[in-house]
Amino acid sequence: MVMKEKIRNTLYGAIVADALGVPVEFKDRGYLKKNPITDMIGYETYNLPKGSWSDDSSMTLCLAESIGRLKGIDYEDVMKNFVSWFDKGKFTPDGKLFDIGMACRKSIVNFMDKTPALECGQKSEWDNGNGSLMRISPLPLYLYQKFGSDAMSKEEAFELIHNVSRLTHGHKISLIGCDIYCAVMIEILNGAKKEELLQKALPKIGDYVRHNPLYTPALAKYDRITHMSFARLSEDKIKSSGYVVDTLEAALWCFLTTENYRDCVLKAVNLGSDTDTVACVAGSISGLYYGGIPTDWIEAIRNRKLVNKVIDKFTNVIFEEK
Repeated sequence: MVMKEKIRNTLYGAIVADALGVPVEFKDRGYLKKNPITDMIGYETYNLPKGSWSDDSSMTLCLAESIGRLKGIDYEDVMKNFVSWFDKGKFTPDGKLFDIGMACRKSIVNFMDKTPALECGQKSEWDNGNGSLMRISPLPLYLYQKFGSDAMSKEEAFELIHNVSRLTHGHKISLIGCDIYCAVMIEILNGAKKEELLQKALPKIGDYVRHNPLYTPALAKYDRITHMSFARLSEDKIKSSGYVVDTLEAALWCFLTTENYRDCVLKAVNLGSDTDTVACVAGSISGLYYGGIPTDWIEAIRNRKLVNKVIDKFTNVIFEEK
């Protein structure tokens, strides 16, 4: 794949997977064992038409649009986009917000109350939902453009990742989760094979933590990912909750135990619980690695005009600055 395709496959990979998960969000694994999702459907949980995408995609587009318009990261501007989504229904399939996490809501309200962008995010250990991980997929693409193949050896790259997370989620567990995700994505961009991705990505995080030991307890929360046996865990050992550690583990496990985009994201949805977000994260990873997003799923996405406009502008920035 050429870089333009990789960008499109990453972002559409996330959005399509989000839309697959939306109709069955909160359904448990037992229900989905009996009624598995095998294709794009509509209605059910939110009573929305097929191809409707949620806060995961909306906030992803908010970040990508800001980077594309300003040709860089401006935290205040990203927060302004979040406000436009929250307050006016922009960056949605049909002009209406229908789903938002508590930490994201509190953080956006903080910004509306004039709190500086980097102080808006929630910081307690109880605020480690997946609300920053779910929206961060444009960032590793930008970091790769800005810093190249060794982006995760740069202190500035970690600062950018942490600050983008801090807009809504400022606890170190969330920050490290975003670090791991970005490191994996950059290794995919570097051409790493699936079976060596974690072995190549995780030492970069370890090096950072050795120089910043306050992050050691947070990294320990992701210990299972560091073991060679992680991909061999049985499904019953994988949680698919909204806790950032569970979400990242589940997304990586689905990617590592399947061989194509379709199987990966359907597996993620059918884990149940936070179906849209686990699938969204898995979809961005598998979209970048495999491509091959089913055309009929892409064509089912609502408000593709907006999605394409944001992706095209974001893509132009990556190529302009190379």
